[in-house]
Amino acid sequence: MEHHVFAVWDFMSLLTALQEKLTKTTNPWLPVGNPETRYLINEIVLAEETDINMFGKRQSHFEMYLDAMEAAGANKKKIEDFLLQVGHGTDIFLIIAASKLPISIKQFLKNTFEVVYSREPHRIASAFTFGREGLIPEMFNSIIEKVQENFPKEDLSQFKYYFDRHIELDGDEHGPMAFQMVAELCGNDERKWQEAEVTAQYALESRLQLWNGIEAEIEKETSVEMA
Repeated sequence: MEHHVFAVWDFMSLLTALQEKLTKTTNPWLPVGNPETRYLINEIVLAEETDINMFGKRQSHFEMYLDAMEAAGANKKKIEDFLLQVGHGTDIFLIIAASKLPISIKQFLKNTFEVVYSREPHRIASAFTFGREGLIPEMFNSIIEKVQENFPKEDLSQFKYYFDRHIELDGDEHGPMAFQMVAELCGNDERKWQEAEVTAQYALESRLQLWNGIEAEIEKETSVEMA
C-alpha cells in the first residue's frame, strides 16, 4: 500500500491532464473539442474525485485509499511528505529526483509526468487507458484474494471497498469509455496511433517496475521477520 498509493495519486494527475486538454477549465469559457469526449472525461473525473465511500460520504478515490492505509496500519509518511513538497509548487521532476523514494516509484512517477507534460491528449489518454484503466479490473480481483489470504486479521474493509469500487467502475463503465476516448483522439491518424502504442508500452513497463519494487520490498520485510 505504501508504494501503490503513488500510483493512485498520479492516476489523478493523468486524469486532470486529460480534463485540461479536452475540456475548458479556464475563463472565459468556450465549448472545445468533441462533446462526446468532454462527456467521457468529465464522467470519469466526477466518479474519481467525488465517489461515495463505504460510510456514505463523498470522497475521492485517493482519499479513500489514504483512509484504507490508516485503517490497515500502513505508513503514510512517504506519500504525505511527497505531497507536502508538491503543495509548495516545486517542479515535479525536481521533487521526484530529490526524494528518498525507492527507484521503482521514482521511475514510475517520472514516466507519468513526462507523458503529462507532453501535452499531447492522445498520448496521455493512451497511458491512462492501456496502462491503467484497461488492466486494473482484472488485476484488482487477484490482488483482493491474495490480500485477504495473507492478512486475515488486519482491518482491510476500506481497502476492499476501494478495490470493489474500482472493479465496478473500471470494468463496467470507465474502461469502455476510456477505450472510446483513445479512438476519438487518434481518429484515422496513423502517427497518433503509433505514438499511443509506444506510450502504452512505456506505461506498462514502468508499472511492471513498480510492482517488482513492491515484490522486492515484501521479500525484504519477510526475510527480516524470519531472521
